[in-house]
Amino acid sequence: MAIKKTELYSSLWASANELRGGMDASEYKNYVLTLLFMKYVTDKYADDPYGMIVIPKGASFTDMVKLSGDKEIGDKINKIIASLAEANGLKGIIDNADFNDNTKLGSDKEMVDRLSKLVKIFEGLNLGANSAEGDDLLGDAYEYLMRHFATESGKSKGQFYTPSEVSTIIPQIIGVNDNSITQDMSVYDPTCGSGSLLLKASSFAPNGLTIYGQEKEVATTALCRMNMILHSNETADIAQGGQSTLAKPAFTTDTDNGTELKVFDFVVANPPFSLKAWTSGVNFPDTFKRFENFVVPPEKNGDYAFLLHIIKSLKSKGKGAIILPHGVLFRGNAEADIRKKLILKGYIKGIIGLPANLFYGTGIPAVIIVIDKENSQARSGIFMIDASKGFKKDGNKNRLREQDVHKIVDTFNNQRVISKYAKMVTHKEIKENEYNLNIPRYIDSSKSEDTHDLFAHLNGGIPKKDINELNNYWNLFPRLKERIFSPTQPKGYYKLNIASNTLKEAIMEAYEFNSYRDKIIELHFSWREEHKKLLESLDKGCHPKEIIKIISESLLEKFSDIKLLDKYDLYQLIMDYYNEVMEDDLYLISQDGWKVGNTIRKLVPIKNSKNKNVYKEVHDFELEKIRYKADLIPPFLIIAKYFNTKQQVIDELQIKLDEASAKLESFKEKHIGQDELLEEAKTQKGTITKKSITDRLKITTDKEEKEILLECKKLIDKETKAKKELKKNIDDLNLEVFKKYSTLKIEEIKELVLHKKWYATWMSNLEDEIERVTANLTNRIKLLEERYSIPLKEIDKDVKKNELKVKEHLKAMGLTW
Repeated sequence: MAIKKTELYSSLWASANELRGGMDASEYKNYVLTLLFMKYVTDKYADDPYGMIVIPKGASFTDMVKLSGDKEIGDKINKIIASLAEANGLKGIIDNADFNDNTKLGSDKEMVDRLSKLVKIFEGLNLGANSAEGDDLLGDAYEYLMRHFATESGKSKGQFYTPSEVSTIIPQIIGVNDNSITQDMSVYDPTCGSGSLLLKASSFAPNGLTIYGQEKEVATTALCRMNMILHSNETADIAQGGQSTLAKPAFTTDTDNGTELKVFDFVVANPPFSLKAWTSGVNFPDTFKRFENFVVPPEKNGDYAFLLHIIKSLKSKGKGAIILPHGVLFRGNAEADIRKKLILKGYIKGIIGLPANLFYGTGIPAVIIVIDKENSQARSGIFMIDASKGFKKDGNKNRLREQDVHKIVDTFNNQRVISKYAKMVTHKEIKENEYNLNIPRYIDSSKSEDTHDLFAHLNGGIPKKDINELNNYWNLFPRLKERIFSPTQPKGYYKLNIASNTLKEAIMEAYEFNSYRDKIIELHFSWREEHKKLLESLDKGCHPKEIIKIISESLLEKFSDIKLLDKYDLYQLIMDYYNEVMEDDLYLISQDGWKVGNTIRKLVPIKNSKNKNVYKEVHDFELEKIRYKADLIPPFLIIAKYFNTKQQVIDELQIKLDEASAKLESFKEKHIGQDELLEEAKTQKGTITKKSITDRLKITTDKEEKEILLECKKLIDKETKAKKELKKNIDDLNLEVFKKYSTLKIEEIKELVLHKKWYATWMSNLEDEIERVTANLTNRIKLLEERYSIPLKEIDKDVKKNELKVKEHLKAMGLTW
């Protein structure tokens, strides 16, 4: 059966959890990723004599599986990995994790059990395809693991990974997505970490790029090499680890003028922020002339050293981007001098300010500095974006949303000026600010203050200025404005014509609002119709990422001119649904076709902390004490379409049970307590049961108590009968639903998935966004009405009136002065 993305992720993370006890995340990632690598190359190359990776006899993941329970499993796994590494020139790359280390994996039986279980987790995964027709399933899983490892590795050890959202922005703003890009064009990362930036850049080129990378940390270099192979970039040139790029660049060229840095079409980098020991091993004067025509960067801060290295590594028309701490924009002394010269040379094309707490090695805000050597001398300004406000919380970190990424890329590539967000800043203006590039000097992204009108507070009435600030609504609903407000004296102030508690209904009933809503719904149906053939023709081998890109990009275009709704918010809604539901659906269809809608699988219970069986699934159902799950079509959709009448019966039986339970509980509450007649019928646990009542009836001789006990027993019987009747109907319905799945025809499956699942969710989300428009307008008007509804002079009158009442009460009590 097809593997779902979410299940692949959870299986891999389960493997990581098997190792948690003995080591830090920065260590156990090496074990998990090594096994992932071994499983992948075995699945992909074991039967391929011409494959990029040679699998020697006895050196496959299959051979690891055979070691389950073996007392020497750790040592033998090491030997298997060593054999594969030797055959493929991967020594020091895939053999860094010691599977026989009892300080990390436990000793004797503990190690045997742990490793046997760990290998078994990977055994169930089929990783050979590595993709669903171009969708990098395994690569995405690797990305998922790296993000989680970085999150758990802590501040000092999480720098091996650049958040994928930032990695997605960078290639698009330096032009890698241009159709003119050819495979022989090169991309280089001088501080490549685990290679995420390089791989993301190459993925945006129509046919990939030639990859070069260098990383100082040996263990991280190993991760990078494995990452390249897992992403089918086996030929990437990743330099041997251990050497600082600044001290000993791995990629150089011998010329008549001596050894120079090799130059590339694109350079991307996320170097360690403000590296203090960057000068270690660097010759002065610099052998590679990186600081020529500039001053040497500060000895204890390497930010500009990396930036100048990148500029020197670019071809004459090369383009690059580097992530640096925000301080590079405004720090003084040597850095100010370098910054001024870079601006005058026109190398800096753009600056993008990112949210704080985005990166794993630090919580400080960072910026993307975009370098473009092409036509640099003609450049007369720098395009700035303040994207610091757009993000979502993800645990203890911030993350860019898909809409934030898309907005940054769209805005930058189109050089679109947006108030409080993006602006082209001229060199002249920068010069006037003494070459300080601090973004807030040029873009004020702060939220406008909500000012108060003193006259309105004194005399009442809503100021015209406040009403006019809602002109984005009144331009669409001018008659609604006239209906809601009417002028008062003095001129320039208004009163509310509609009671505030009926305001929302009045807006929703307005003809103009309904016309606006109808237009949006019509656009939605038009957008959906455009993709009807695409979605109905989905089948085995379809491309999930390509599909979501087509429909989401056209959504942005379709709703680009709609007022009040933000097209990027609508885009985020569909991307959220894709990430949560559609992605798995599309991957299932891409691997098994629509027939996957006929499939039901048995759920395996997981023991929780109390050793009870729990099922970590949603939309599952029970049949004869066994739980099942249909991955593509949840049972409630089958019930709604084919068994609605029976569901109505169940709903009525549920109401009947709720009523019986409520009566029983009410009766108990009335008759339990000190001196109450049910008190003696309680069990040791303090509950009332049918048995405890029967036992009490055998003892008591009190006639009144017997009547109460019999009435309670009657109510318990009634509740029990209602429960049994409800359960029988649910069981019967579950059986019919279970049988129905296998009989569904392809057209029925498509109808349920497309119309009842995807389209229905899209429409519901859109309705929520439209409702939000009315809520925002309603809430703002209510706030203004409440703010100015009672003038100060009336408040003063009430205060004086209440003061008089208090004095009279005090006088009546004999308290006078």
